[in-house]
Amino acid sequence: MSTVTNGGISFWHGDQGAPEPRAPLPGDTTADVCVVGGGYTGLWTAFYLKKAAPSLNVTVLEGRFCGYGASGRNGGWLYNGIAGRDRYAKLHGHDAAVALQQAMNDTVAEVARVCAEEGVDADLHRGGVLEVARTPAQLTRLKAFHAHELAHGEKDRELYGVRETAARIRVDGALGSSWTPHGARLHPVKLVRGLAAAVERLGVTIHEHTPVTAIGARHATTPYGTVRAPYVLRCTEGFTANLEGEKRTWLPMNSSMVVTAPLSDAQWDAIGWDGRETLGDMAHAYMYAQRAADGRIALGGRGKPYRYGSRTDHDGRTQAATVTALRDLLVRFFPALADTPVTHAWSGVLGVPRDWCATVTLDRATGLGWAGGYVGSGVATANLAGRTLADLVRLDSGESGPTPLTTLPWVGHRVRRWEPEPFRWLGVQALYAAYREADRRETTTTHPLATLADRISGRH
Repeated sequence: MSTVTNGGISFWHGDQGAPEPRAPLPGDTTADVCVVGGGYTGLWTAFYLKKAAPSLNVTVLEGRFCGYGASGRNGGWLYNGIAGRDRYAKLHGHDAAVALQQAMNDTVAEVARVCAEEGVDADLHRGGVLEVARTPAQLTRLKAFHAHELAHGEKDRELYGVRETAARIRVDGALGSSWTPHGARLHPVKLVRGLAAAVERLGVTIHEHTPVTAIGARHATTPYGTVRAPYVLRCTEGFTANLEGEKRTWLPMNSSMVVTAPLSDAQWDAIGWDGRETLGDMAHAYMYAQRAADGRIALGGRGKPYRYGSRTDHDGRTQAATVTALRDLLVRFFPALADTPVTHAWSGVLGVPRDWCATVTLDRATGLGWAGGYVGSGVATANLAGRTLADLVRLDSGESGPTPLTTLPWVGHRVRRWEPEPFRWLGVQALYAAYREADRRETTTTHPLATLADRISGRH
């Protein structure tokens, strides 16, 4: 195997080069809205606030630089999946869950619209999402999943057999697939940097290299000073555990990725993938992949899922065993790539609430708001969350009335905290060990280990 660049935050960052640094916070200051976190959620929130109310003084505080976290390390899946929809159906009814799903379907087009309008070239290609089944048990789950999505209003989703699947992407051993048009491939760092530039053009102030150590009612504390604002919005996703008092709020789950060298025309002819769909599967320890604009395949999955004590990584470095496992998975999907080198590997963290439900909240008493818990589906969800947070701020300040977004069922959702250590570490290790073992053992039906893991984790 050729030498692999491991870490360096991500291939996406390396591809674009080091960003021009923005100045840190120079001292105590005030704002109308203080956004903590310079990733997708924080930047989209700032964008929609300034679009709706140009006179607002909006300040974004970022610990490293915009896109340092999951926004610059993800798989580039802009798609309509949202964490917790089924739980929201149980809590608020089927119609509320359908409304949430429709909002997510519309979000893919909204991101594409803003990119075009703001001149953000993010290599965005709307080829939809293809999710494949490679075992009889996965095929059973796929058909149930497909029917479930149709029941939640996705009338344009299509179910394929072996030949129709191969006509899109020739995945070795694929027995069937489900395709939705509500998805797109993109370059994560091109999106986050373009979005940061767009919010600055609108007049938003971004301070980088300004870690927020604590958030309280109407203020955010940093080593360089305190920002006081009527609204302080926590948009820190997988890095939330680094804030004072938030260690058990959301669990920072690790996900890892590899990217290949560019494929030859002959290799692409063998694989197909002409539609540039994002690609996933129905395994319990699932994978996700895209055909990148420069002819590479970027593929991800769970490696070492969680670090003891909710610790986060050091600039994206991942374990050698994870790199090997992801490369092996790539070759299982596409045997013709057995000699194609993996050139880069990295990891990042995503936020997981105890009930695995994404949420958006604004506490009127304290002015504190937050959004996240996307459980790996954040590229599109962060846009919907940012629009919703902006609407909640404007509703609370009396600048507007309720909107369709402020009445969605994920607004105001609260959940209990994760267990203290060592229980959450033991629980996560057992959970993913059970999923991997279920994937290894199952043949015709879902293995009981996976069902048990779902129930214990709180996912279902």
